[in-house]
This record gives sequence, C-alpha cells and structure tokens, in this order.
Amino acid sequence: MKSVLLIGLGRFGRHIAMNLNELGHQIMAVDIREDRVDKALPYVTNAQIGNSTNEEFLSSLGIRNFDVCFVAIGDNFQSSLETTSLLKELGAKLVVSRAARDVHAKFLLRNGADEIVYPEKQLASWTAIRYTSDHIFDYMELDKDYAVFEVSIPESWVGRSIGQLDIRKKYNINIMALKNHGELNLNITSDTCIAPGETMLVLGNNVDIHKCFHI
Repeated sequence: MKSVLLIGLGRFGRHIAMNLNELGHQIMAVDIREDRVDKALPYVTNAQIGNSTNEEFLSSLGIRNFDVCFVAIGDNFQSSLETTSLLKELGAKLVVSRAARDVHAKFLLRNGADEIVYPEKQLASWTAIRYTSDHIFDYMELDKDYAVFEVSIPESWVGRSIGQLDIRKKYNINIMALKNHGELNLNITSDTCIAPGETMLVLGNNVDIHKCFHI
C-alpha cells in the first residue's frame, strides 16, 4: 500500500482515484472545486478543497510523506506547471504529471515532473491499432518500439506446443500468457499446447509482432 497525493479531480483524476482505491492505496485528493471533491469522496481516504498553486496550502499537506504525487489537472496548463514545480521544490519523491500536448510534456519534465502521463495521445494510439486489425484484441505500448499485444492465434498453430512454434527464436517475440474465455494462463512452458479459441499475449518489437501475425 502506498500513500498517494492526487491533485485534480476532473474525469481523468476521478478515474485514477477509483482505480487507486480498488488497489488499496491511501489517497489524499485535492481540487479547487468543491463539486469535484464531493464526487471523489467515496474513493479517497482524505480530500481537501484548495489551490495547488498556493505554496502555503501545498506545504500544509506534508508533501514529503507521499510516495507518489499525481498532477491530473487537465483544464489549466499554467496551474499544472506551477503545481508540478512546487511539488518538487517541497520535496516530492515522485511527481507524475498529465500532459495534453507534446509541448506541455516538455515543459513539465523541465519543471519537476519525473514522469508524464499523456492519456489522449496514448488512447489515440491504442484506438488506431486496436480497431484497424482483425487480429488484435488489446494493446499496451511500453515505448515507441515495444508493446504487449493480445492477438488471435493462427489456425495452423492450434494443437501445437509453445516449444514447437518457437516464435521467440524465429521472431524474437516472448509469449507471456494464453487467454481462454477471459481466463489467463500464465503458467506457460515449452510443453503448453495451443487450444482452439484461445488468444495469446505477446511482448516484442512492434515490427516483429506485425510480421509474425501478419498485422
């Protein structure tokens, strides 16, 4: 369990709060708007209404006590930038800030952000890849070259073992799991056989995966 400071409770911030709550973390939530704070109350440990660009207010939260600080402000970049900078000045261990544009990401990184979350860009990439191929059921980008794909399995592979396929040697792709009717099988060995109707979670270079699965 980690202690988390979440600043900004719009739609994105509220969804972060909901997911953090499900994971069992302690959450201090902050927003300048009372209505947003009220909506987040069921999912957070504590909440305060306040201006995160005010150094005195931010300092009163005890920034050094949080394991991670999320800046999820999406409607005011100036406030996001100032908040990010203040958090670092006040000794935040890890600051993760939301960016809406490439230029925002650059400024945030230069002014205290340790990591950047770019939800619109990341979702756009996922949507474009997910819905332009019949072979892909899910996709998670790791960096500009590598990703995890959930893909349909070629019919010619059904009934064969992972060792017989040997796609790691042929394509430099790692099979992470098999999925059957929503249930994951993570205990993959060279003797594991492919069953009809299964999908496969693979990790590798985008080019190699596209080539292997004819995406």
